[in-house]
Amino acid sequence: MAKEYLNYIAGEWVPADSGEWFENRNPAHWDELVGLFPKSGTAEVDRAVAAAKEAWKTWRLVPAPERGAILKTAGDIMVERKEEIATLMTREMGKVLTETRGDTQEGIDTFYYAAVEGRRLFSHTAPSEMRNKMNMSFRIPIGVAGLITPWNFPMAIPCWKSLPALVCGNTVVFKPASDTPATATVLVEILLEAGIPPGVINIVHGGGGVVGNRIVNHPDVSLISFTGSSEIGKQINSLAGADLKRVSLELGGKNAQIVMDDADLDLALEGVLWGAFGTTGQRCTATSRLILHEKIHDKFVKMLVKAADKLVVGDGLDEKNKVGPCINEGQRNIVDEYVQIGKAEGAKLRCGGEPSTEGKNSEGWFYKPTVFTGVTPKMRIFKEEIFGPVLSVIKVKDFDDAVKVHNDCLYGLSSSIYTRDVNNSFRAIRDLEAGITYVNGPTIGAECHMPFGGVKQTGNGHREGGWPVYEFYSEIKTVYVDYSGQLQRAQIDNY
Repeated sequence: MAKEYLNYIAGEWVPADSGEWFENRNPAHWDELVGLFPKSGTAEVDRAVAAAKEAWKTWRLVPAPERGAILKTAGDIMVERKEEIATLMTREMGKVLTETRGDTQEGIDTFYYAAVEGRRLFSHTAPSEMRNKMNMSFRIPIGVAGLITPWNFPMAIPCWKSLPALVCGNTVVFKPASDTPATATVLVEILLEAGIPPGVINIVHGGGGVVGNRIVNHPDVSLISFTGSSEIGKQINSLAGADLKRVSLELGGKNAQIVMDDADLDLALEGVLWGAFGTTGQRCTATSRLILHEKIHDKFVKMLVKAADKLVVGDGLDEKNKVGPCINEGQRNIVDEYVQIGKAEGAKLRCGGEPSTEGKNSEGWFYKPTVFTGVTPKMRIFKEEIFGPVLSVIKVKDFDDAVKVHNDCLYGLSSSIYTRDVNNSFRAIRDLEAGITYVNGPTIGAECHMPFGGVKQTGNGHREGGWPVYEFYSEIKTVYVDYSGQLQRAQIDNY
């Protein structure tokens, strides 16, 4: 009998009003049912928002360092449960244990960082232009935060969103991805065990079209944070904008690694293998474009194809495997459709290009690491986000050409350059149109205390992580204290 998970609303674990459930299955072994989850509707969202709105009245008055102390306790609990969480995450979304341990560790790091930020919600004081008057500002909570998270980082990204929201004094209504609801439920359990009061955190399971849309449209949800596709992000921005809600969008990517002729090729190879095929390419920061200087192109392609062919594809719970499954059959079909598009466009398939169905891999949604060469900037496989283990390689003549090709893209999340030339390193930092640039590192590897986000159609200018996310989840209140004992009319009397 599969475990039946519940929503957490207004301090109680409850099923969906409809009594209906949806399945969560292991993408490596589709016959394995991880759990059943409540197929919720708008009524459950309304109750969750009402509970969060009521809880906000008292939660906002809890001193921020005290809120941070609760998150520190939760981080300690997560340390104890790290291996359990990693195993569950691999079962429900497929990526290998090394990566799910890292995903969980990112959550732990974010707990500890958020705990400290409870003592660092700094603002500014400034001199007044009047005598006997003081000017200052404070960061204050906003209200109910609606959080909608993706399936590829089912612990790290919910932590990126929920913990800053909570430490800033907001309450939360959380809709996790339907492909990874079990890990999300564990996060809520840990927060409750650590001492988060009833109503402060609420989790509502269900589809984005119903639960997600109601969160976005609900008049008592003050701010929205969403990670997912650019298409859905645009819809959310439009809907929330009608009520002038604060919205943070972390959307698509088509990230490129540049390898110059003076690069350490062995290091660059390690970087692109990890960037392109880690998480089966199912990252918004995945390396899906490889831009090679013409002088090293042929040599590097041979190295790349040989190494990619050796990557072992299989169940992420087996630690010999390096590449897990696609999240579901639909996503694997999308990957294969893009491979067929690449062939039709005239790109040369160098390895992979088909599902991996050998042995037990036939039980899941595996796809072989795939490399195309002879790609041009006009091809769809060069321009469109695939979200799978497909790498498009393009040849360039020099640094300026590499930058031009890199920037010929709708997205601008992460970028990478491998070079020993310090001047080109800093030119790349300046000229690559991306929110993140790595020098002599792959396009993946974000750290929780640094801003994360991109430009162009990758988002709407806000950042996850680091100090900026605390600015998103709080409002600035400006205060003037006049202790002169008389009316001072600022600019009128002062000039």
